[in-house]
Order: sequence, then C-alpha cells, then structure tokens
Amino acid sequence: ILAQALHKSDPVLARTQEAMAAARLSTESESDSDSGDSVLSMEGFPSTCLTFKDLAFTAKLPKGESKTVLEPCSGHFESGELVAIMGPSGCGKTTLLDMLAMKKTGTYSGQVCVNGYKRHPVLFPRIAAYVGQEDQMPAHWKVREALEFNSALKCPPADAGISRKVTASLIHNLLEVFGLTGVADTYIGGEKVRGISGGQRRRVTLARGVAAQAPLVFCDEPTSGLSSTDASLCVKALRGIAKKMNVLILVVIHQPRREIVELFDKLVLLTSSPGRMAYFGSMAGAPLYMESCGHPVPCNSNPADVYLDLLTPGTEEDDSDALVAAFAEKQKPGLDIVVDAALGAKGLTAKELLIAAHHMNLQGSSEEGSDSKFKVRPYAVSFGTQLGVLLKRRARVTMRSPASMGMQLGMPTGMGILWGLLFQGICRKEFGMPQLLFIFMMLIMLSLQSLPMMSLFIDERAIMKRETSERLYSTGAHILSSFVIAVPVSFLGAMIQTLIILGFAGLQVDYLPTVLGWTLLLFLLFDSLYSCVAAAAPDGNQAMIIATPFLILCILFSGLIITKATAPVYLLWIFAVSPMRYAMQAIMVELAGPAPTAEGQGVLQSLNYVAGEDMMGVAVIACMIIILRVLQVVFMKFLNNLQK
Repeated sequence: ILAQALHKSDPVLARTQEAMAAARLSTESESDSDSGDSVLSMEGFPSTCLTFKDLAFTAKLPKGESKTVLEPCSGHFESGELVAIMGPSGCGKTTLLDMLAMKKTGTYSGQVCVNGYKRHPVLFPRIAAYVGQEDQMPAHWKVREALEFNSALKCPPADAGISRKVTASLIHNLLEVFGLTGVADTYIGGEKVRGISGGQRRRVTLARGVAAQAPLVFCDEPTSGLSSTDASLCVKALRGIAKKMNVLILVVIHQPRREIVELFDKLVLLTSSPGRMAYFGSMAGAPLYMESCGHPVPCNSNPADVYLDLLTPGTEEDDSDALVAAFAEKQKPGLDIVVDAALGAKGLTAKELLIAAHHMNLQGSSEEGSDSKFKVRPYAVSFGTQLGVLLKRRARVTMRSPASMGMQLGMPTGMGILWGLLFQGICRKEFGMPQLLFIFMMLIMLSLQSLPMMSLFIDERAIMKRETSERLYSTGAHILSSFVIAVPVSFLGAMIQTLIILGFAGLQVDYLPTVLGWTLLLFLLFDSLYSCVAAAAPDGNQAMIIATPFLILCILFSGLIITKATAPVYLLWIFAVSPMRYAMQAIMVELAGPAPTAEGQGVLQSLNYVAGEDMMGVAVIACMIIILRVLQVVFMKFLNNLQK
C-alpha cells in the first residue's frame, strides 16, 4: 500500500528507492575476498548500464583527407562489471573510451545511452568519473588531501548530508584498498619535488576517480608504466570497488599479465587499420571463442599475448581479418539484439541516479530530512563551497612551495635591498635627471615582477582544465581562488620591495602615498596583463612572446624614451592610454614640487609632463585592469581546452 501511494505521490522517488533496494541486494550477494571487497563498506549504487550502438570515428587529416579510426561498433555493459578494452596500437581503444565517457572533442557518429536514455550533456559528468593517462596534480599536495578534495566537491558533508565521520571512513577505506595508507601524508611530488613513486601517484589518480562516488568510471591505461605488482594492485582495487559498490568500470589496458587478465569480467577486443571489433563477451569465455575460431590458447600462456598477436596486422600470427569476419557472423547478430533490448529498457535517468546517490549517502546520517532540500545541479556543490575548497588547497600548496613563496616574497625582498643599496640617498638630492631615471627603473622592475609567475599559472591551468572537465568546480571558482590568494601575496611582495627601495633612497614621507600608490597600481596592471596572457597562451614560451610587445610599448611610450614632440602624429594616441606615462608623470610632478628648480622645470617640459591628469590616469589603468581580468576569465574558459 505504501509503495502504491509513493508511486502516485512521487514516482521519481519511488523508482529511485526501488533501484537502491535492488542495488543493495546485488552488492550484499557479492563475495570476492581476494579483491579487497571487505575493506569497502559503502552501499552499492543503483543499476547503471551503458549501451552504445554504431559508434564510429573518422579523423580529418591536415591535408583534407579522412582516416577511419574506428568503424561502427556496438555493445552493452552492466553495473558491477570490470571491463577490459584491449587491442594493438592504433585500434581506437582510447577513442572508444573517450566517446563513451563523453570526452571526445571531435565529431563522431553513433549513439550512447545510460539506462536506455541518451547521455545528459550537463548531468552525465556528475555520474561519471574519467581517469586519464596523465597524473597531473599539485606537487605539494598530500595524498590524503587529494582524495578529500574530490570527495568534498562531489559529495560534501555540508551540502549532501554526509557526516564528517562517514567521509573520513571513505577516505580511509580508499587509502587502504589502493595501498596508500603508508604514504597518506606524503607529498605527491613531481619532477622537481620529491614525493611518492610513479606507481603510487597512478594509484592516487585512480583513488581520486573513485572518491568522486560515480556509478560509471572510465580509466585510460591505468597500468601504463607501472611494475607488474603495482599494476596488479590497481586492477584488484578496481575489481573490489566494482563489485562492492556496484560500479561499472571500463579500463583501456595494453597487454596485461595473466593474473591481471583473470580479474576482468568482460573483454572487448579491437584490431587496427582501421579499428574494428573482433570480440565482445566475457573474459572467461574468450579462450573457448578463440578455439572455435581455430586459435586455441596454449596452456600456461598469457591469453592477452595470444589475442594481441592474432589481432596485430603485419605479425606472423596475424589473423585479424578472419577474426573480424567471425565476430560479424557469430557474435554481432546476438549482440545487436542485446543492444536494441537495452536501448528499449528504461532505467533511472541521470537525475534519478543523482537522487539515489544522495539517498545512499544519507543512510545512517542524522540529516535524512534534508533530502527535501536536495537539488540536481550541474555541479554537486554550490559556488561558495567550490571556492572554499579551492582556497584551502591553494593556500596549502602556496605556503608549502618554496618556488612560489620565493618568487612572490623572497625575490622582491632581495631585489629591493640590492636596488636600495645602488640608489641609496638619491631622493635626498636636488630634483633632476637622476631622480627621473631612478623612478623609471623602479617602475620597470616592478612591471617585470609577475612575469616569472606565468609558467606557474600555465601549469595550474592544465590541472584546472582536467578537474573542470570532471565537473568538480567551475572556471570562475578557480580564477577567483587564484585571485584571492596569489594577488595579495604578490601585492605584498611588491609593497615590501617598493618600501625597501624608497627607504634606502631617502624619500620624504610626504611623497610616499603618491609614489607608493602609483607604483602598486602599475604593478596590479601588469599582474593582470600577465595573468591574461597566461590564460590565453598555449605554453610558457609563447606567453613570453605575447607579453613582451605590450611591455615594450609601455616602456617606449612612458614619455622618457619617446616624447609627444618626437612621436609620429599617428601614434600620439598611445600616450593617452599609456599606463607607464601616467605613473611617471604623476610621480615626477609630485617630486618636482609646486616650485621646481630650473633643472627640474626643464626635465618636466622636455618630457611634456603636466599636472592635473592624475584622475584620468587612474581611470585608464583601472579600466585596463578590469578588461584584462574579464579577458582572463574568457580565455581561461574557452581557450586551451582538452582535445581528444
């Protein structure tokens, strides 16, 4: 009676709870002690099936020609399966995975459905996790923090009703399953930072994907470059998660050893030139199928080696064309029936899956009444929560990074002392050309202060692009968190440097507000310029090439090198928008005073520096800063996106 009433009042919630009950029964019946199932204590996800039909991809070559990478293929996967996609190089296995995961940026044909529904362009990234081949993470991040980061942004305690105890338990379990407990509080490291090993870093990437708590997980060659022991540990952990949490995990893997092969439930075999399907079925049934095709697998041999030898064109054992023909005759007709039936059988939609995951997380929580407040959004958490988590990470990484703190605080302090010693007492002398050159050189030095930071911004951008593609947070949250942390630290470094230089130079306190104000305003402008360029440039070298002309123009049209009297008529407009000229003019007029000496008056007249344009200069520089920051947001969002 209650079920009937629930169907009438809220059919979506009723379907969700029925699916959760089915998932609970299926996961309770699973027992796989050798794969680490006993370690995870989470409840299984509702059934999430993935079906694809006539999926194909043709690449456009630079000369206008076309190359078929993958011919039309179809298939169906069930929840709780660990699927291996194998084949020789160039067979399109990564292409197939990217199309299934909705990561392919090129145009492809075919149909991909989840539970019989077409993938939702906004909500699908929330129910799927993608683990790429690259392990791009901040070097000064700790292993535990990396897992907590994904968990907090996909299902945070404050928003989804999970207690902190449950979240901590999940992180602890994942660390144990992936063999990372011993390095949980160790830096991830990188090329220049000592940290965990490459195999452990790979396992961290996999654990982050699972920490997102998605019912679909796509892994692109997670065992590449790992030792056989590390590879076996990774796949065993994935199998345990697939069975215990009822997660569908698809893995592109290249020639695994025999013990790893036996861990997979299903096998997809592809051949190359072009990519074609040669087998789709259970891993255990593959040897019998190959034997029926006239290729028995020898005893004590690695089946993966045998399959790849048969499917690699040009080898002595090559029989790829015959196996493709056998697949079309023996397997494809039955597979097409299964695919058509799966497309017609409707399960939970993406929205209902998210609601089900929310209810699953509320199990055992004191906040079960909060489900009425739950809303399905493109991101799992609010913008404020995204910003808070990103600020926490950026603050930690910045404080731990000697290079970052050195470039933003250490180097300005050292340069300030050096320049102060070089120009010691210069402002105590009579105003003239020496003071002009001193101010000019100081402004140039501050204009260059943020230039080395562009390479760090570009490295952070690469990490951001991958994380935003997983719907962890928005581009705006990343930019704002960077602005809140990086700009104040850099601004503090510029202020320390300026005060040290002016202190050594003996500047009178009366002139300090004007000189310091214009100096820091100019610093903010160039910091915005370099941030904008770093958002647009493909790499650090091109960023330097793009930024240099703007810097040179500002220096040339400061009024010191090129004056209004010597500049061509058609270039006079540049003086009206030159930030360096406004800063130089305001500072020099202030230092000259209301009654300058003959030499000072001559300097001002030769450079065409006049009083009364301060407000115009502030307005021009402020507008430039706003425009550059807006362009930074646009470039960060739409340029240099991941191409697959």
